[in-house]
Amino acid sequence: MKVEELRSAVEAAFEDRSRLAEAAPAVEAVIEALDQGTLRVASPPEGEGSWTVHEWVKKAVLLYFGLRKMERIECGPFEFYDKIPLKKKLDAAGVRVVPPGAARYGAFLEKGVVLMPGYVNIGAWVGAGTMVDTWATVGSCAQVGRDVHLSGGVGLGGVLEPPSATPVIVEDGAFIGSRAIIVEGVRVGREAVIGANVVLTASTRIIDVSKEEAVEHRGYIPPRSVVIPGMRSKRFPAGEFGVPCALIIGQRSESTERKVSLNQALRDFDVAV
Repeated sequence: MKVEELRSAVEAAFEDRSRLAEAAPAVEAVIEALDQGTLRVASPPEGEGSWTVHEWVKKAVLLYFGLRKMERIECGPFEFYDKIPLKKKLDAAGVRVVPPGAARYGAFLEKGVVLMPGYVNIGAWVGAGTMVDTWATVGSCAQVGRDVHLSGGVGLGGVLEPPSATPVIVEDGAFIGSRAIIVEGVRVGREAVIGANVVLTASTRIIDVSKEEAVEHRGYIPPRSVVIPGMRSKRFPAGEFGVPCALIIGQRSESTERKVSLNQALRDFDVAV
């Protein structure tokens, strides 16, 4: 089927679940395309601009759960009981997965990805050269660029509903420090450095304190920013308390090669990773 035919079948079944059986071939085709990377839940802009979320693709993922039945899945010494199988033919794809790391069928890992004992959920896209370190989680439909480092215990939130919701996006060359949490459609710009334990939600105040006057962002980390956890005071009926925020304390140098720049940024700004 052509993309428009797939989309039409998925949209019709999503609106009328009695048509799910007849739409099954289209749904299966969409999930296979996600698994192979020929379709994405969200597409990056060409040049400057916003990412495009393909709602109908997320609808296909939701319908896929309705088509699948629970079954026992055996992988060597491991046994699972679930609806969605794991990815296969990782060697042919040039993807390294260290046991017991797992990527679900319907997630795409580009050649050169290294998945330590972490997890990549259905609908996610992970670019070439990216490291998903131990116990890091790439949630459903999250989009992770090329040459990204997700340190140990990083959590990228997943999103399927509502279908219009923007997934978490981490752009090329970003470094996400240990135990950082990024959820609710937050976008991390290219080559940004997120320090350990930073929590980014749609409502988190992201405050650039690197200049004389603070500049506030919501839901977006500008490219090459160096970010650490912070606190701000907020008055409540019971008194004044500290509320978590994120602080942009500087920028990675444009004139320095990427990996050197990363190491230098961590030294210059004393960022824990």
